[in-house]
Amino acid sequence: MSADSAIPVAFGRGSVSIRADRERADWTLIRPRFEAALPDGALAFRGAVRSPIGSAPLRDIVSPSDRVVLVTSDVTRPVPNQLLIPWLLEELPVSPEQVTVLVGTGTHRPSSPRELEAMFGADLVRRIRISNHDAFEAGRNQSVGTTASGTPVELDRAYLEADRRIAIGFIEPHFFAGFSGGPKAVAPGLASLETIFRLHSSRLIAHPMSTWGERESNPLHAEMRAAVDLSPADFLINVTLNSEKAITGFYCGDPETAHQRGCTDVRKSSMVPVAQAFDVVVTSNSGYPLDQNLYQTVKGISAAARIVKPGGTILVASECSDGLPDHGNFAELMRSGATPQDVFDTVLAREPILDQWQAQILAGLQQKARIAVFSRMPREQIEACKLEAIDDLQAALDERLDEIGPEARVAVLPDGPLTIPCLEGTGPVLPETGA
Repeated sequence: MSADSAIPVAFGRGSVSIRADRERADWTLIRPRFEAALPDGALAFRGAVRSPIGSAPLRDIVSPSDRVVLVTSDVTRPVPNQLLIPWLLEELPVSPEQVTVLVGTGTHRPSSPRELEAMFGADLVRRIRISNHDAFEAGRNQSVGTTASGTPVELDRAYLEADRRIAIGFIEPHFFAGFSGGPKAVAPGLASLETIFRLHSSRLIAHPMSTWGERESNPLHAEMRAAVDLSPADFLINVTLNSEKAITGFYCGDPETAHQRGCTDVRKSSMVPVAQAFDVVVTSNSGYPLDQNLYQTVKGISAAARIVKPGGTILVASECSDGLPDHGNFAELMRSGATPQDVFDTVLAREPILDQWQAQILAGLQQKARIAVFSRMPREQIEACKLEAIDDLQAALDERLDEIGPEARVAVLPDGPLTIPCLEGTGPVLPETGA
């Protein structure tokens, strides 16, 4: 980094730059080890599903008479469906009429027709049946049993009634599930509201191992796996992506074994140790599609909180084109009372309530650090959530550096939660969760 470098920070479909002036602070740029895109994705895909991890080849699992369900993520996730699903249709020994795509919305709003076209392409939308999951419609979800710890598991009937089930997704670190991909496609993706509440209880969210990069020792991830094991997918297609959202690797085959291998590789490329905590951490929420709302932006804030000093400052750039959002209870919970502790008290008093997990986590982060948000949202909406609203990211950074002086230490995570920093020699770096 030169004496006065411009650092682009992901923001929407583009970026916003900050100036790293070496005379004003000690700067550390933290990025994952990005892999190059696969030179021939279609060829690599065919190899991955014909010689899968811990499983028979996909063609040997699906019969010509089977009704097949493909489970994928909603519009908030950059799963390359426009590539993966056409490649899948070429590989499967069934006609398109026998295939249904289920969009695993969890508790998110349904993807609109326009969003579905953006996700899958107009041609694919016309060729196959695509349906949004609905966690709120009781008749849509059917009981498949109860986990050993008592979680009642209800999943989308269309998923359960299929002859063969294929889960699609991508793997990256996740702030309380450990990693995305794997079982998350099914639960919470296709689960009922009651099941999602149990998988996101304040007790599980509060556990110190329910955090970034923890899989085997993560009780929340273990409960997700236990729920999905009651009606598992037959085959997993997970990918890894670089900063351009291009495919860098395939993890296909047995849902447990393939996901485990993918998480091991992602941990190596995305978990970055640092020696000391920082006065200021500048982060993003990885740009579009993850930075569409403040609810999702908690992920980028959480990544930064792992290495900010207690009482330090987190500056997050997130476009928030979808607002808080308006649906769900996140905004209502974050507006509760006058302090983050009031938010905790509301969550615990009203549990279970939709979106309590995100409010619980953000309230904990607010008690550790000063958090300021640069976005397209009206400042009054941001401030109502007990966050600072900033109109100019560079000006806010300069103001904070003026307060600290030339000894300030600043970390920049331009890719947001694609990079998960951690303090060397420590376990999970977490604020108190209040539960």
